[in-house]
Amino acid sequence: MNLPLRAQVGSLFIVGVEGHVLSKVEAAWLRLLQPAGVILFRRNIADPAQTHALLSSSAQLLDTNPFRCVDVEGGTVDRLRDAIAPMPSAATVAATGRRRDARTHGELIATEARAVGFNVVLAPVLDLALPASRAVMTTRVVSSDAGAVIAYAREFLKGLATKRVLGCGKHFPGLGGGTLDSHAATPHIERDWNELWREDLAPYRTLQRDLPMVMVSHAVYPRVPQAGSQPASLSRFWIDGVLRKKISFRGLVISDDMEMGGVMSYAEIETACVAAVAAGTDLLEICHQPDLVLRGYEAVLREAERSSAFRKRVALAAARVTAAKRNHLRNDSLGPAPTAALVSRLKRSIERFTEDVMKAQPR
Repeated sequence: MNLPLRAQVGSLFIVGVEGHVLSKVEAAWLRLLQPAGVILFRRNIADPAQTHALLSSSAQLLDTNPFRCVDVEGGTVDRLRDAIAPMPSAATVAATGRRRDARTHGELIATEARAVGFNVVLAPVLDLALPASRAVMTTRVVSSDAGAVIAYAREFLKGLATKRVLGCGKHFPGLGGGTLDSHAATPHIERDWNELWREDLAPYRTLQRDLPMVMVSHAVYPRVPQAGSQPASLSRFWIDGVLRKKISFRGLVISDDMEMGGVMSYAEIETACVAAVAAGTDLLEICHQPDLVLRGYEAVLREAERSSAFRKRVALAAARVTAAKRNHLRNDSLGPAPTAALVSRLKRSIERFTEDVMKAQPR
């Protein structure tokens, strides 16, 4: 059944909320917009039971089962570290050289995510550990060798899948050559097409059938003339031309947070959201300010009402989101709130795993 245009537009957004509980205003605009899902951050997560309750109250306002998203990579990006236990970084796990550790990493992250109600983990990071980005990416990246990145990510994704949690490869087409943090500024990555295709894009080429979602970066690639001066997140060349057509990726394309400096320094939220959808993005993340969510939504809706070509693009993205939910979330539910005993067991499992991988680190 075809959704009305407003519902189609709403289904292209993943949104953040402010605190530990929904405000009445947040509940009102969630009910109005009907986004595809929500994303929580450490500001939203006090303890496992509260997190489960927040996800449950959000889901009850939405007509379709939402994507309930969280960033848990381990190490420096771990939104559940205080609520349950710190998870070792991807670099630490991959350094053991044991593939079973990468799968266990995914299984443990998926288990704790599921326990508190999430069904999407925005990991693994597929960027290469290159010298240029060492200060920015730190232990989020596992190797400068694409083969090692692929080996870790493949097992990590298998681990997530054992608990029916969706993963997301990021940050396409690669932040390994960047010296700036895209949260604050737009990285200009000085790698040419041949380098990118052979190395940075190798994980996406190899794992394109294993990745339910791919997140697109806000970086610019000036040594790729066809890409122009736009961030990849707004680029038809990168999203439609390379990811969709050249790599043949068929999953969901999700933006990095559209509030980040990497894109906001380039365009206002209205222009950026419209450009991202026109370029081939299926899901727009707006993670912090509700006024930006509403401005982005209204801009996409107005453009869809104005332009038949853009309206077709919205309909295609909405159909992909609907199909992904049908395929991946058909039997999905939050389940019961986690008990103290369950959380205690999870904490012990994570601590034992951390101790094991630390003992296996190369000397």
